[in-house]
Parts: sequence; structure tokens; C-alpha cells
Amino acid sequence: MGVTKVKEEGKKEEEKPKVKEKPKEEVKKPKEIRGIVRVLNTDLDGEKPLINALRGIKGISFTFSKAICQASGFNPKTKLGSLTENDIQKLEKIIKDPLSYGIPPYLLNRRKDRETGKDIHLSGADVDVYKKFDIQRMVDLKTYKGVRHMLGLPVRGQRTRSSFRKGRVVGVVRKAIKITAEKKEEKK
Repeated sequence: MGVTKVKEEGKKEEEKPKVKEKPKEEVKKPKEIRGIVRVLNTDLDGEKPLINALRGIKGISFTFSKAICQASGFNPKTKLGSLTENDIQKLEKIIKDPLSYGIPPYLLNRRKDRETGKDIHLSGADVDVYKKFDIQRMVDLKTYKGVRHMLGLPVRGQRTRSSFRKGRVVGVVRKAIKITAEKKEEKK
């Protein structure tokens, strides 16, 4: 025994009150995000957050990147591509001279430099240049590490019995090469 609704022909269906539509908000145009941003002669991805993008520069670690964001006053989550040229120049100044912006010296990667005696931070190509000079100084002084570098052997105390054998000439093979070379000379 169900109840059925019978529509009367003369009655119109009840109209539901219309829900007021919210006025359309003006769509804010997102700032133009550059795809590639050049910071300290390094091309960085502009789509990445600032804290991660700065790590693409050689010599900048996660902790140092975080300190740069704090010193500059930028939100670490902002996209690198959305920064202006003035902001990027400010970042470069902070990276070149972090001590003057309040970054503690224990975050720097070259403390008490041998030549100057100052705490400095190396970034970009300077890291490779200083490393090369440090190794050359050890080789010239003929320290243990310098000799190991010179011979192409592991420097930090690793075992060499089974590792680091790639690219080296084994004594037995060397004899075989000498013998074949001598035979070729005799034939000529």
C-alpha cells in the first residue's frame, strides 16, 4: 500500500528558491615564473622552491641554503623563478659574504684559510680550484696523502686488496705485453 503522488494538471511544480551565486572572484594572474634562473654563473631550475634550488650551486648544502633563506628574509618555499633581479642579486651577495649577513661561521666550508687565515665560503667553480690547489700542495710536500693522490691510490685508508683494481695494469699482463712487443720488433 504505497502512496503515489498524482500531479494535477493545473498546478505547477513548486519552484525551488535559487541559490545566490557567489560573485566570481577576479582571477589573479600568477607571477611569471622563469624556467631557468642564473645565480653565481650556475643555471638553476626556476620551478623548484628556493631552499632546494640553491642546493644546485656547488658548495651550498641544505643547512647553508636554509641559512641563506633566513638571512635574506625570503620564504624558503617560494619558487626561485618568481624572484626579481634585485632579489637574486641580494642572494648572490649573501652567498659571497655570509658572515656580514649574520650566518654563523660553523656553516662555512673553508674555515681559517691557509693563505688568509679568514673564514670564507667557497661556491661554484672556486670549490674545484681550491681543491686542486690543496691536492697539489700535498703532492709537492710529499705527504702521505699527497703520494697516494700522485699514485692514483685511495687516500682515506681503504683496503686495496679487492677494491680499486679497475684500470690498473697487473704484473702478469704487463709481461705478456712486453713479450709480444719484443717479438714484433724482432720481426721488423
